[in-house]
Amino acid sequence: MQTPISVQDKKSFIQWFLNHYQLKKRESVWILNYLVNHNEILANVHFVREVKFCPRGIIMTSHCSQESPFRFYKNNLVTTNAEKSFHDIRLNQHEPLYIQLNFKNAKQNAFYVAVLEENPYIPDEYFITKQDQDLAKQLLEKSLYEYKKEALMKEIDFALDEMDQKKFMRLVDQLHRLELFHTNRPKLLKQ
Repeated sequence: MQTPISVQDKKSFIQWFLNHYQLKKRESVWILNYLVNHNEILANVHFVREVKFCPRGIIMTSHCSQESPFRFYKNNLVTTNAEKSFHDIRLNQHEPLYIQLNFKNAKQNAFYVAVLEENPYIPDEYFITKQDQDLAKQLLEKSLYEYKKEALMKEIDFALDEMDQKKFMRLVDQLHRLELFHTNRPKLLKQ
């Protein structure tokens, strides 16, 4: 579980951000300044990535980013009207508010990362699709097969060098079973 970010840390970050970046919409500046001056609201603010999955969230963008200037999400509705979002913030001060800031090198910015929280609303399959999982599983199985085959081949060579016919026959049988099992498995990866 993640440690909660303090109101003071959020306030310091917002002030730093406003001093270093110019937002595309002036209303975004007003909203951030409003949050800085209202600790009880700021306590419910969470900086996250992929805010579009959150029940109530805002995307604000600086001039150095190509993203859209402003978006407010609430219960599957989206608006670019910053005044409506400001009104919603004032009326619903005790509800969680998720904020995503788009600016140059945001993912590497230590100040932003320090206040970022994990987004609890991102679907599990958002980052890793079923197809990705299947391909990873097959890659792992193929690698394991090749490792086992190589190990058996070395043991077979060693058994031949020692002229140990019983060991040789047992290892060749294991190799055949391994190859048979591998060839009968469904394949998605190209050889």
